[in-house]
Amino acid sequence: MADPATYRPAPGEIPDAPGVYRFRDEHGRVVYVGKAKSLRNRLNSYFQDIAGLHPRTRQMVTTAAAVQWTVVGTEVEALALEYTWIKEYDPRFNVKYRDDKSYPYLAVTMADEVPRVQVMRGAKRRGTRYFGPYAHAWAIRETVDLLLRVFPVRTCSAGVFKRARQQGRPCLLGYIDKCSAPCVGRIGVDEHHQLAQDFCDFMAGDTARFTRRLTRAMKEAAAELDYERAARLRDDIKTLEKATERNAVVLSDGTDADVFALAGDELEAAVQVFHVRDGRIRGQRGWVVEKVEDIDDAALVEHLLQQVYGSEDPEAATASVPREVLVPVLPTDVEQVQAWLTGLRGSRVQVRVPQRGDKRELAATVLRNAEHALALHRTRRAGDLTSRSMALREIQEALDLPSAPLRIECYDVSHNQGTYQSASMVVFEDGLARKNEYRLFTVRGPQGQGARDDTAAMHEVITRRFRRYLAERADSHDPELGDDAEDDVPRTGPVDERTGRPTRFAYPPNLVVVDGGPPQVAAAAAALAELGIDDVALCGLAKRLEEVWLPGEEYPVILRRASEGLYLLQRVRDEAHRFAITAHRKRRSKGMTVSVLDDVPGLGPARKAALLRHFGSVKRLRAASAEEIATVPGMGERTAQAVVAALATPADPGTDVSAALPGGSTEPGDGEPGILGA
Repeated sequence: MADPATYRPAPGEIPDAPGVYRFRDEHGRVVYVGKAKSLRNRLNSYFQDIAGLHPRTRQMVTTAAAVQWTVVGTEVEALALEYTWIKEYDPRFNVKYRDDKSYPYLAVTMADEVPRVQVMRGAKRRGTRYFGPYAHAWAIRETVDLLLRVFPVRTCSAGVFKRARQQGRPCLLGYIDKCSAPCVGRIGVDEHHQLAQDFCDFMAGDTARFTRRLTRAMKEAAAELDYERAARLRDDIKTLEKATERNAVVLSDGTDADVFALAGDELEAAVQVFHVRDGRIRGQRGWVVEKVEDIDDAALVEHLLQQVYGSEDPEAATASVPREVLVPVLPTDVEQVQAWLTGLRGSRVQVRVPQRGDKRELAATVLRNAEHALALHRTRRAGDLTSRSMALREIQEALDLPSAPLRIECYDVSHNQGTYQSASMVVFEDGLARKNEYRLFTVRGPQGQGARDDTAAMHEVITRRFRRYLAERADSHDPELGDDAEDDVPRTGPVDERTGRPTRFAYPPNLVVVDGGPPQVAAAAAALAELGIDDVALCGLAKRLEEVWLPGEEYPVILRRASEGLYLLQRVRDEAHRFAITAHRKRRSKGMTVSVLDDVPGLGPARKAALLRHFGSVKRLRAASAEEIATVPGMGERTAQAVVAALATPADPGTDVSAALPGGSTEPGDGEPGILGA
């Protein structure tokens, strides 16, 4: 642990102005981000007598090894910059609101040429309108199924849409009048875009306009004695009314507000929010947060509003930020928060505590939901924090480490008789998986054909990972420190100066775990020794008896079968194995899929894609002449003749000629991040 006095700024260095500050640890990692009206007053409060600090604050300042700050013009700018840095650096000691589930949204991809209605989860995309969140995906599908009768917007995937366009025949939804079939030109692109816009307007609460329009059309059809059309319009009106009634009216004045409630104690808190649009509850969402920093409810609410509204696409912020934000406690700097939200929405936003009437009753309902969510969270995760702390402590004692291994990296190699060799690196921090820091390696070997065995593959992977760490530590520096910074101040910056994103291998682990016994451990130890790294602990976990092997030791370390430490090591090892075998299977599947076009001279992936896009299939391409093939953009006469010659040879019955289209993803499956060939 560092003494805060060793990196305390000299008197007079800290400006008396608003700004944002960052505390970094000995490796340059940002561990805390904060903002202040006066940087001088706020930062000086961290360097008082350490015994007088809150335990969480004391842990943060002793973990840090340097402090930096950036002066901004106004407190609103400081609020926005603080959120940006928290999102970018993911500091360990900042409060993070994590969803207790992945909430589904109803999304309309308005940025597409032909917009699509679908269920979406995860990060929001630019140019897409979102409605919700909903508690269940089936609730979205029921609503969409009702509205497609009135607004027959495309719902099919890109592959289905493309195939229908090539075949000139719509899918089933087009035949049953639940899609306007823009794929076959039954409706124009501009008309379909307007249809999607009407769908969005209805979902946004403008329901009366469409009901009036359909009612007027129904009366006109009845006056013209077109009773069949009038009956269809009558049914459409009932459909809209049914879809509208799914959201109960809670406020009669067309309120546009988000209602927040907070329930918790000194260690954790649960947050619930009801999204009310046009007087109806359109969605509900919840978070559970661990209070890793010493802040009160007002600061918690401020951080919450930053997270909820700060991540919005600027184009969608007008629809996402309501006119009113009802909170249980006003944020610390309520004027600055209101100014920030007003800038996002483009019109005035009021942040206040409801005092009376229907809004206060609704806030009480949201609070009951938050209390229930906190009780459920405690029931599900009772002892979880204690178990993780116990596991890290047991590993520290068993391996005789100087401190608890807060960051653990585990490596595994997967192959099939030496082919398609892939290796994984998984990361656990504070006993929890950090999937955004997982990495994949393609094992090349000295000749580019793969390593000779598992130990050579492990040696290569460890070497490549830590060589990158040493290179990034040497190359990266923080320009804020300047060239005349003290030698004892960390200069390693975790952010790539070109992209602004964290570098891949910026931080060393406290513990490296390899999947295997003494041979794999010896190979990893040799790789670390060759690079001169002696401050990273290393062990191996053998599958047969779950023995923990240390470098150079004749006998393994035996952990109790029921120990939390062994359980954590097993989870890390199993996750590395799962991640490696997923990558290996994907490479093997891709390598075993061949095409008759692969060996055509001068025909690369782009030209193959262009051919299949133009003709739709290899079967149609085989029937085309050289002159027809030469009309495809990028194709010349010589290449067209080569394609005709290649396709004139009968294909092997076991060959999958339909897989000629290149562009298979090199990212790992299951939606997890990773880098092949890192």
